[in-house]
Amino acid sequence: MREPDPLFADACDCHMHVYDSRYPAAPGATLLPPDATLSAYRAVQRRQGTTRTVVVTPSTYGRDNACTLDAIAQLGRDARGVAVVGPDIGEAELEALHRAGIRGIRFNLTMPGPLDLAALPGLAARIAPLGWHIQLNIPAGWLTDIAATLRALPVAVVFDHYGHLPFGRPEGEKGYAVIADLVQSGRAWVKLSAPYIETVEGPPSYRDVAGLASRYTRLAPDRMVWGSDWPHPTVQAAGGDPIDDASMLALFREWCGSDAVVRKVLVTNPETLYGFGD
Repeated sequence: MREPDPLFADACDCHMHVYDSRYPAAPGATLLPPDATLSAYRAVQRRQGTTRTVVVTPSTYGRDNACTLDAIAQLGRDARGVAVVGPDIGEAELEALHRAGIRGIRFNLTMPGPLDLAALPGLAARIAPLGWHIQLNIPAGWLTDIAATLRALPVAVVFDHYGHLPFGRPEGEKGYAVIADLVQSGRAWVKLSAPYIETVEGPPSYRDVAGLASRYTRLAPDRMVWGSDWPHPTVQAAGGDPIDDASMLALFREWCGSDAVVRKVLVTNPETLYGFGD
């Protein structure tokens, strides 16, 4: 048997979802993937070579984090989570989520959901004492309008999916400038995940995303993390070809350009952002 790749000791998949029909979808949810259970994900882990995981509550469940919390509990000390909460959440519930492994809250504003930008400053203030972050999934065209708001937040911001920067459109470069400013000032991180969402050139090489990944890792290798986006719900919804998770991670490693950057993105940075080992 081949020896494990030493770069993958404690490597983390920082963005995946669990879907389980035992947990009801939120009323009005528009993304309704088939079951993608933890047992299926464990096989993906083995193929990728990852051992740590960040489970993210998907839009399907609205503010219900039960499925996410169950997955974290089963994965144990090598798991953390990102939840979706409302502005009326109580302190006791926040503390319970922290004990359960939650380290951030997500604003998914690319589709109808339970939150809007008006709730951002208040929730950021609520989670600041816990050391959590805000994870943003928003259209890139909004970034210039909310840049001042993001700079004023008392917590770090994590941008989903390369910041959703569109290729070949003006808002892409303007959005990059906002993200770069926040990242370089130590106020933000970027999840280098789901290259298929914004790509124009597409598989197998995703050359446009490869260029953006290199640009991000040159900008601030200490502020980047990687995620598989398993089970790739947007691809499923569009009827696209299945994603080979191990091949996608191997491709991403090539984009990083060096073993030192790979180690930072897969191991060191997730330890810092999500508190693995705390």
